[in-house]
Amino acid sequence: MHNMQTMSTPTPIDIHKEPIRLSQFLKLANVVQDGLHAKIRITEGEVMVNGKPETRRGRKLVANDLVEIDNIIFRVKTADK
Repeated sequence: MHNMQTMSTPTPIDIHKEPIRLSQFLKLANVVQDGLHAKIRITEGEVMVNGKPETRRGRKLVANDLVEIDNIIFRVKTADK
């Protein structure tokens, strides 16, 4: 999976089009193997978006949203943001 990153430095993950669903973003960031794994991690409350627990796998993310899982923070990045 993804290499460890310090919590103070979010890892940017490029997306081609916003918004992107949370479950798709987790797959793109290589922190889950597939959609089922994403669903389980999200519904069990293991994912935070912008500092708050998120249990909706369909949550729409846009540029600069922060996603935290396994003490790693990722930042949604688009080509222009």
